[in-house]
Amino acid sequence: MPRRATKIVATLGPASSDPDLLEQMIRAGVNVVRLNFSHGTAKDHIKRAGLVREAAKRAGREVAIMADLQGPKIRVGKFAQGSVLLAPGQKFVLDAARVELGDSGAVGLDYKALPREVKAGDVLLLNDGLIVLTVDAVKGEAVHTSVKLGGELSNNKGINKQGGGLTAHALTSKDMEDIRTAMSFQADYVAVSFPKSATDMEMARQLCNVAAAEFNHRPGLIAKIERAEAIPKLLEIVLASDGIMVARGDLAVEVGNAIVPALQKRMIKLAREHDRVVITATQMMESMISNPVPTRAEVSDVANAVLDGTDAVMLSAETATGKYPLETVIEMAKICHAAEQHEDIAFEANFAGKTFSRIDQSIAMGALFTAHHLGAKAIVAMTESGSTALWMSRQLVHVPIYALTAKVATQRRMALYRNVRPLLMDSSADRDTALTEAENHLKNRGIVQTGDVYAITCGEPMGSPGGTNMLKICQVS
Repeated sequence: MPRRATKIVATLGPASSDPDLLEQMIRAGVNVVRLNFSHGTAKDHIKRAGLVREAAKRAGREVAIMADLQGPKIRVGKFAQGSVLLAPGQKFVLDAARVELGDSGAVGLDYKALPREVKAGDVLLLNDGLIVLTVDAVKGEAVHTSVKLGGELSNNKGINKQGGGLTAHALTSKDMEDIRTAMSFQADYVAVSFPKSATDMEMARQLCNVAAAEFNHRPGLIAKIERAEAIPKLLEIVLASDGIMVARGDLAVEVGNAIVPALQKRMIKLAREHDRVVITATQMMESMISNPVPTRAEVSDVANAVLDGTDAVMLSAETATGKYPLETVIEMAKICHAAEQHEDIAFEANFAGKTFSRIDQSIAMGALFTAHHLGAKAIVAMTESGSTALWMSRQLVHVPIYALTAKVATQRRMALYRNVRPLLMDSSADRDTALTEAENHLKNRGIVQTGDVYAITCGEPMGSPGGTNMLKICQVS
């Protein structure tokens, strides 16, 4: 399998929970496994996390686990018949006080605050925008609407307000319980749904750190950008997070489909500029839920995200419930690799006017610059926390980065970083021994051979987080 810089996030579900299949998917290119906490019990997630760790072990590589929180349930209730068919022009009521099952005239609400957050003239989009309702009036707990765009509406479908404005808190009591579950198996990343501000992410971080303290673990936090209100506060959310997800589904419903591609490019650029990781998600290979090959448009979509510099591309239903989970991963890996061969490397321009106040960051950038100009076979970052590898991965270069760490948690976390291959190496207090071991690591894996040049960064004394202070250029003898 050719080396690939862009990482693949795959959602685990009924279609991919077979241990042998999951192992094949990891071998085919899955770097991060997403557990969707919108479905299943705590017991289910703990079992699936164990399944991932075992499959990764058999495949001979570490993958990260991302726990994706459900967030607020802004949804309609249930129908007596499971669904209704709404016709354009029809009147339909969303009733927060309704306790009986819904019918063609009205349905209850999981989100009881809706009548206080909409007014006549507002547009509501249900089921990812496939059904559009215009609010005629709000009477007590009942929102009276007219159907603008009809179709089948089934149980518990989501509600968005065009332009945003629904005030549901990003973290619910269920999310808080789910964080405790995720920390019990030391999830490497926690994805927070529907954050509107830095405060939402700061609260999630506090909850994660408290829940993970007994395991001496600190997960990375991913902010899912899917609310209109998040766009004006994008920078503060990015800075309060370890990474962001371009969650194009709900975001497109709130801000409109047409603006999402430009927002995607802006978000990827912003995340990279501020040393955060970025995942591009939603419907990337949607047709492969039922077809063995992607559409040409899907190929272009994945390739463009890669060319924009995304760290990872994500599969949702394609691997969770689709017919071809393994084939989808294989196709996505091919597309990523092909796109990377045509990246526009503007390496020199990226350094223009930049200053680095930290020694470790300066060393990381110096390693990139030198390796790029020498045509080095590899850059090796010996790292405790993974920061050096993260900084290096923010620049688009075609020199592969190998991050050697003594910590399994750091190795797993780095699985999401673009162009970084994290490897586990025994720590050593002796610098020369560690450098020799690092070169042996590369030689044993066929990464370098006699005569090859590579760059290596480390810190003295060894084993101090944030202590990278040395760059060495080596030639394999």
